[in-house]
Amino acid sequence: MQVLAAGSLRTVWTSLMAHFPQPVQTLFGPAGLLRERIEAGEPCDLFASASLAHPQALLAAGRALAVLPFASNQLCLTVRREVWREGDDWFSLLTRKGLRIATSTPGADPSGDYTQELFTRMGSAGESVRRRAEALVGGRDSAPIPPGKLAAEWILRSGNAEVFIGYASYGEKLRQMDGLKVLDIPPPFNPRANYACAVISPQAQPLADFLQSVQAQAILHQAGFLPSPRE
Repeated sequence: MQVLAAGSLRTVWTSLMAHFPQPVQTLFGPAGLLRERIEAGEPCDLFASASLAHPQALLAAGRALAVLPFASNQLCLTVRREVWREGDDWFSLLTRKGLRIATSTPGADPSGDYTQELFTRMGSAGESVRRRAEALVGGRDSAPIPPGKLAAEWILRSGNAEVFIGYASYGEKLRQMDGLKVLDIPPPFNPRANYACAVISPQAQPLADFLQSVQAQAILHQAGFLPSPRE
């Protein structure tokens, strides 16, 4: 079975597939770019996306048999610890003009799309932040993230930015890294990232069902993901 899956699922996917009885070959990447590959004819039985919109687009175009939600996520802020000051929160850090802000690439990577929604929810302050933010990962021409590294870890430690906006599911791992600090973004501002899979071929239906199972949901929860909106 051939699967194309959002890059944010990479760290949990091995644990999930260890409990699925059939062999699965998985390629990871930004969900927007993966959708384009499917539309261009790349073989795929199941597409696991970090955005509900991409599987729904395949369904609407007749390229998918079904769409099933299976998890959700949120955003968080990771900063280099030396720039954090006592009393700082996510908002003060994003609006401090001397700090460089890195994000994923909108359109290509859903994390970038959710980040743009965050800026919108910030009102006028967010428009200024939007203009300053740089999309450094998740795009067609983005430098590849080194194997075994998280995007926030690599971007911040390489000196390309002081602040990175990314998925909260990485938060626990990032909190354990020297020199980095993770800050939560409260719900009124923080968009919910809804994950869903598109069943492209009938043989992928058991995998889609498994992703919604109690066992898979427990593994996803342990990895920092949230339940899907259906629950």
